[in-house]
Amino acid sequence: MTTDTVTEVFEEHRPVLLGVAYRMLGRVADAEDVVQEAWLRWSGGDRSEVREPRGYLVRVTTRLAIDRLRQIKARGETYVGPWLPEPYVTDFGDRVPDTAERAVLADSVSLAVLVVMESLSPLERAVFVLREAFGYPYADIAAWLDRGEPAVRQLAGRARKHVEERRPRYEVDPAQRRDLTERFLAAAAGGDLEGLLELLAPDVRLVGDSGGKARAPLRALQSADKVGRFLIGAARKGVRDFSAQFVEINGGPALLALSGGKPDAVFQLDVADGRIQAVYIIRNPDKLRSLAALA
Repeated sequence: MTTDTVTEVFEEHRPVLLGVAYRMLGRVADAEDVVQEAWLRWSGGDRSEVREPRGYLVRVTTRLAIDRLRQIKARGETYVGPWLPEPYVTDFGDRVPDTAERAVLADSVSLAVLVVMESLSPLERAVFVLREAFGYPYADIAAWLDRGEPAVRQLAGRARKHVEERRPRYEVDPAQRRDLTERFLAAAAGGDLEGLLELLAPDVRLVGDSGGKARAPLRALQSADKVGRFLIGAARKGVRDFSAQFVEINGGPALLALSGGKPDAVFQLDVADGRIQAVYIIRNPDKLRSLAALA
């Protein structure tokens, strides 16, 4: 391959590689680092035996992500308050024309599923991502991970059971989520507690991720009354030079709140039966840096 061809091939597959790495790690910066390392190995290594570049690059990226995930877990870092994945801007565009495939990809990158996946082992997570999100054959996954196919099938079954038992059952209709998000913003910003309570499910759950670096609940809140009163109270305190815009985050509509033109928080809702079942708020400034370009 010429230098130009080497670069073109890698760039063609970069979105898939970043998608694999992010689902493995839940951190945009770490995922980008892994993809960059994959590029260095691709551009500087011996490619004479590579027959299928996409498979080779997915294999390299997956192994690097497993190593990074093991390092993160080994450090045993203590996180202040609830943890949520770093917001990931998703826009599948024309690359995913099939509605069913789009729904699978969106679900596999949702905040709720990624939180559940945090409790999987690195190998279980790799198998789950490659099989459930991207639909790779067990034989390919086994070859990429240097495992026997029966072992990979066992890992996949265990991971799938774990995720299915713990994942919340929410609807993924983006139009309904967008509509409820708009009404949610209007009620909260307007101090309309009664209107907000009409939108919230009785057992709605609010999870706020600040990492101890911004104001957010240090424990998840549950019940419409607690969540509604917290949101109204937070709105009354206000945000300097507040503005907001809708973006697609983690496979669904989300609200990006800006303070002075800079990202201050991301709000995303999970919806079922026409009511808001969960409210996710990400305020850790370290997790909002990648959204600065959207402001």
